[in-house]
Amino acid sequence: MPFEFLIPRRPVSLQTKKRENLQAWKNFVRVEAQKVWKDKSPITKGDIQLTLVYICDEFPADIDNIIKPIQDALVDLVFEDDSLISDVDSHRRFLSDPIDIKSLPSLLQSAVILGKECVYVKVSESQTLEKYL
Repeated sequence: MPFEFLIPRRPVSLQTKKRENLQAWKNFVRVEAQKVWKDKSPITKGDIQLTLVYICDEFPADIDNIIKPIQDALVDLVFEDDSLISDVDSHRRFLSDPIDIKSLPSLLQSAVILGKECVYVKVSESQTLEKYL
């Protein structure tokens, strides 16, 4: 089930004052996911882990405020309902930070090399709690 895609743009915060920007962002996220998800049906059962890596410039959006809009954009496409998400793993790294890309997934490697703000998204099966702690 692991599914990953890249959102090649600065994320919009759930807290944005311009609500139309938030809806445009969700639509953009959905289109980017559709490019990879293609003709698959939404996941309807199980526990899902959502992993996000936000590669940002020097004035980033709050990491906790970018999660929900991305989740919402994937409803009825990748998963039937966001209540299936039991684990969220979110990370923010600055473009200016030294990042050792060797052990990163290839899609995330490409994003780091490109050097522009983006969000890497991975949807996978949740692990047992012991694996996280």
